[in-house]
Amino acid sequence: MGLNIEEGIAEFEVPGLTKTCQTWYKVVGDLNTSKTPLIVVHGGPGACHEYLLPLTDLASTSSTPLIFYDQIGNGRSTHLLEKAGDEQFWSVDLFKNELDNLLAHIGLKDRPIDVYGHSWGGMLAAEWAATPNSVNLRRLVISNSLASMDSWRVGITALREQLPDDIQQVLTRAEEKQDFESPAYEAAIEVFYKRHLSLARPWPSEEVQAALGWFTKDATTYGTMYGPSELYISGSLRDWTCIPLLSKIKVPTLLLNGTDDEAQDVAMQPFFDHIEKVKWVTLDNAAHFSHVDQRQKYIQHLEAFLLA
Repeated sequence: MGLNIEEGIAEFEVPGLTKTCQTWYKVVGDLNTSKTPLIVVHGGPGACHEYLLPLTDLASTSSTPLIFYDQIGNGRSTHLLEKAGDEQFWSVDLFKNELDNLLAHIGLKDRPIDVYGHSWGGMLAAEWAATPNSVNLRRLVISNSLASMDSWRVGITALREQLPDDIQQVLTRAEEKQDFESPAYEAAIEVFYKRHLSLARPWPSEEVQAALGWFTKDATTYGTMYGPSELYISGSLRDWTCIPLLSKIKVPTLLLNGTDDEAQDVAMQPFFDHIEKVKWVTLDNAAHFSHVDQRQKYIQHLEAFLLA
């Protein structure tokens, strides 16, 4: 028997906008059981939900219902191209409010839920989990993420310095000229991505293609909040940190990353240091898309934690 799949739209009122926004979501599995649903918060910002669809393995193996959604600004949710570059609009609070709104729409404010955040989604999930609105949170998963941009930069810089000299020179020249659209820059970034975004071959995997494809179609959120590529952080998140909030997270938390991950241990360490009930698993032969590179092992760790 196939998995039950339902799609829907949550109307989302955003202060300052004349139009009502829409958050598109998809439920995989049955919410009308005693199983705790898993809310899947994607990365980017703006990478959308498709690249995380391997997590539907959980619905097959343990009957865990999953809720995927595309965050406002990209994918099947409302696009706001006119807000490109508006750092005040694209705040972390906007996305926390969207998550609260979605949970209320689906009817999950008053029952236990688990939340999974990947990359930027982990940043958002950590911030949300530290608020009073997370009172019904049962378990938290922070995957391939970062607790502060300063610690992320340390890891990213170390990985960049391991790239071939000619690649590093292309990156530096592009940054000096602020030219991030040349074929040479795109080729240099791909060298980094093949090492630290995903190790799955042939390249690019379906999941990598899905995430990068959305950045190409609409770079509003990624460009405004992060930057032109993973190696140049110019957006509104450039000084972000959630370290002062982490002691407020009281639920059991699982940390996941890969040995070749752009989310190096230095970026994940503050989660481990400051969250009270925490377990950390680093997967060998895996990069930022650990759920693709080591899918079976990744799902096993996730399932063991959620069912414990």
